[in-house]
Amino acid sequence: MEDKNIVQLYFDRNERAITETSMKYGRYCSNIAMNILNNHEDAEECVNDTYLNTWNSIPPHKPKMLSTFLGKIVRNLSFNKYKAIHSIKRGGYEISIILDEICEIVSDDENVEDCVIREELVKDINKFIDTLSKEKQYMFIRRYWYSDSITYIAKKCGRSENSISVELSRIRYKLRIYLSERGCEL
Repeated sequence: MEDKNIVQLYFDRNERAITETSMKYGRYCSNIAMNILNNHEDAEECVNDTYLNTWNSIPPHKPKMLSTFLGKIVRNLSFNKYKAIHSIKRGGYEISIILDEICEIVSDDENVEDCVIREELVKDINKFIDTLSKEKQYMFIRRYWYSDSITYIAKKCGRSENSISVELSRIRYKLRIYLSERGCEL
């Protein structure tokens, strides 16, 4: 079923919307949640919560890209679940490394809105990503959107883990400069 038809089912308040969403995007959402949480039960809970949040969000929202809309919801839920699980003691999962890498760029005090409104920051990051080569875009998005491991990205790119780590470090450095030039205090 096409995305526009699925979205229409949500607008019609037809419960089949959730079934169709699950059939088309269930694996996609599960992969995102598993990459962040590394726990099947927690990931499944976040995916189910994604369907509920989608049901409650459409309408009034009418997503242009349903996959991106779902991906954003499941990522946010998964990160929130991760934070709740690891609020006292940080675990040894891949996600703590990813969060550390991103925290090098954007402050961790949830004060990003003081720098620029969230939408402007997203636009600036998207503009920066557009300046990267296709391979670097792939690496960045796989690491920081899908939370894939360095090992996975290295295999997909046919490169060593070290070269991927170095390249991601360079991209983060360039992103930091790019955002600083646009007035974001980091």
